[in-house]
Amino acid sequence: MTDTTAKTPSRRRERFPGISTRAWEHPADRSALVALRRLTGFDDILKKLAGLVSERAIRLMFLATAVKTSERQFPELHDMVRDAAYVLDLEQVPDLYVTQDPTVNAYCIGIDTPVIVVTSGLVELLDEEELRSVIGHEVGHAMSGHAVYRTMLMILTNIATRIAWVPLGNLAITAIITALKEWFRKAELSSDRAGLLAGQDLQASMRALMKLAGGHNLAEMNVDAFLEQAEEYEKAGDLRDGVLKVLQVLPQTHPFAVVRVAQLKKWAESDDYRSILAGAYPRRSDDPDTEQWKAAAEHYTTSVKESKDPLMGLLRDVAGGAATVGGKLRDTFTGSGNRNGSSGSGASGTGSSGNGASGSSDN
Repeated sequence: MTDTTAKTPSRRRERFPGISTRAWEHPADRSALVALRRLTGFDDILKKLAGLVSERAIRLMFLATAVKTSERQFPELHDMVRDAAYVLDLEQVPDLYVTQDPTVNAYCIGIDTPVIVVTSGLVELLDEEELRSVIGHEVGHAMSGHAVYRTMLMILTNIATRIAWVPLGNLAITAIITALKEWFRKAELSSDRAGLLAGQDLQASMRALMKLAGGHNLAEMNVDAFLEQAEEYEKAGDLRDGVLKVLQVLPQTHPFAVVRVAQLKKWAESDDYRSILAGAYPRRSDDPDTEQWKAAAEHYTTSVKESKDPLMGLLRDVAGGAATVGGKLRDTFTGSGNRNGSSGSGASGTGSSGNGASGSSDN
């Protein structure tokens, strides 16, 4: 990171002196991180990988292969990262590099001193305010301490075959990669919020996410229509769609773009966001706060109760004693529930055993 004098943003935005990362961290992010740290072998792997990572090597690599932003190189991007640090009250402004890569991407990596990297593909795709939201997103990662785990995920994903000497076996490493991806998907939702706080332009934040899904031809896209698409995805079609969504998201490091847009808009319309803009937000001076764990648990409970996804409906049924997961899934995918006179929804909540699933021992 570079020590810099605080710089006033290029346009009027609220600034948040002393803001705690708790202000924008999604409760599911913290809950997933707690689960991750409890995973057997996680601490051992983290220690070993941290020993493999050289901050000096990371810095030298980007100095040699990318363009470091400054007042003379990509000055607008340089101002954006300074702006984001100013608004979110981050004293040490992360170094920002632009790397030649047509892939649209941005990331924050490092162990002790995070750096932010954006690809040329991203810079060419987004306009100024959209870029501001993405850079604010990455500053949020840096402030929340996500760079350590992101670095760990990159190493495990890219060179897993080279660390067979780790005394936990490939199965343990695979489990940790899966858990890291689950956490990182939740961490992305947190950093989307940080990006919105940094840019304070909801339309720009949503456009950026929409472009990640559909490319640069903005004239052919519409944010409202994209939000309707998100609603359609959330509702799914039936239980099979719910299962397919789970299977599709498991290999991903990021939530799907439609999910991120819907989540961000919901937060932007919340009392929490309005309170932050009004200056009522948690301060770093009050960290840590044990209430965050309670909030995480409440979030998951509420999410399952309110979800329109048929798979979540199935889980509600099972939790209420209506059926077994195995039996419901078997009947849904084989169609046996319909042959036996069931409604076929798998999420009715009636507790009826008309489809024969209740008595099944297929767990």
